[in-house]
Amino acid sequence: MKIYTKTGDKGHTSLIGGTRVPKHHLRIESYGTVDELNSYIGLVRDQDIANHDKEILKQVQDRLFTIGSSLASDPERSKMVIPDLSETDIALLETEIDTMDKALPELRHFILPGGSNAISFCHIARCVCRRAERLTVHLAGESTVDGKVVIYLNRLSDYLFTLARKIGHDHKIPENQWIPRV
Repeated sequence: MKIYTKTGDKGHTSLIGGTRVPKHHLRIESYGTVDELNSYIGLVRDQDIANHDKEILKQVQDRLFTIGSSLASDPERSKMVIPDLSETDIALLETEIDTMDKALPELRHFILPGGSNAISFCHIARCVCRRAERLTVHLAGESTVDGKVVIYLNRLSDYLFTLARKIGHDHKIPENQWIPRV
């Protein structure tokens, strides 16, 4: 099987189910941004972080492939059985956030991204996750989207913010607190 098909050379691509749409279609933007997020999650996993966090991030990457499959499907035409997201996937993120929060100092200020590559990559992933969520919410207003996808992306951005704080804490890197000029 060749990696290139030439079927997208004129700016259109196929959804799962066969529907052809322009490459700028909101559904393509949504799953493309989820794919971008997945790449940043891989970059975070490649950093000097705790093995437990790497394992959770690997599970997150798997769920992002699930989300991408869901978003890449034409809800009207696709007959393909794709993996689905479950409430336990969302609960895992919530449990991880709660566990990390217990070990972190109370959050009293906004945090400026930075401190180390790993922390910065978490913040970039968080921002891309928020964009994926915004696009997916927009898509959900126009088409069928599994509601758990939006919830998962919302929770994932919170997880990535908390993970950035945890990585800093684990490596004894002070948080870059934003103290506004008044």
